[in-house]
Amino acid sequence: MGTLENGLHAEQIQSALVGDAAAQSALVASWGRSMRLYGLDPEKGTHPDVLTEQELNQARERLGSLIHTAQASLDRLYSAVGGAGCCVLLADKDGVPVDRRGYEGDDATFYKIGLWTGAVWSEEREGTNGIGTALAEQRALTIHRDQHFRSKNTALSCTVAPIFDHRGRLMAAIDVSSARRDLTEDFVRLIAFAVVDAARRVEAENFRLAFPRARIVLAHGAGEVGDRAMSALIAVDDDDLVVGASRSARLILGLTDELLSRPLPAADILGQHSNAERDYANAERGAIQRALARTGGNVSAAAAHLRISRATLHRKLKRLGLS
Repeated sequence: MGTLENGLHAEQIQSALVGDAAAQSALVASWGRSMRLYGLDPEKGTHPDVLTEQELNQARERLGSLIHTAQASLDRLYSAVGGAGCCVLLADKDGVPVDRRGYEGDDATFYKIGLWTGAVWSEEREGTNGIGTALAEQRALTIHRDQHFRSKNTALSCTVAPIFDHRGRLMAAIDVSSARRDLTEDFVRLIAFAVVDAARRVEAENFRLAFPRARIVLAHGAGEVGDRAMSALIAVDDDDLVVGASRSARLILGLTDELLSRPLPAADILGQHSNAERDYANAERGAIQRALARTGGNVSAAAAHLRISRATLHRKLKRLGLS
């Protein structure tokens, strides 16, 4: 972008910050943070800052197993968008890409721009951009071309979705970026669906791995539909007590760390009316039926499995209507 175009972009930002849009637009709010909070100049700035190899390795270590967990989703996403000249990045919560996929023929372009592992794309350092702003606002978004704060980044179109850990805390983000001029808005919208889907798949797998012995339940309730409802997961132990909840589940069901630190029956938060006597009978019925299934219907063996006498089991079978 030439000096004249740089100046026009800077004027566009200045004009927006003093106009009516400043009170209405999330984009203009990000421009405002970039200029007033972080003290950045849209016309200045060359390449993003880059971590040393040691610092990058430390960033990867802080993400733990998430990088491995995300591999399949990143591969699937790249297979869908890579042919259109897009690269796929997994960035940590500080806006640093720690993993990347891209077509070798486009690598030189992206490397020159700085869309590479180790580069710092936080909003504080680069102003409004896909990775940094999605992390700052903790929501999925697209920053398309001249929506970027820095003039040097206005050739990019970046679509990003944040990833939250099993306790609902911001952990990382998935980004799909393109520098092609022929990228249409319709294709950008398709990319947005794919990026959000990939992020939710990574979140769900990470959540399951965090609670390996729990039953994972989809907690769609409170009239919610769409992406938030489909990623609202709770982890339930053998006693039907909630031991974990994803960020979406926490938002939908009003769950907090404090609530989850105490025994919390799953039926209570899922709006299922509970009756202690019925619950006990259902639990007893289920235990007996599982014991009979495991012993092929042999009552004596099932009684031994349950550590009760054969006579006691017969009485229970009759009382529960199972005989």
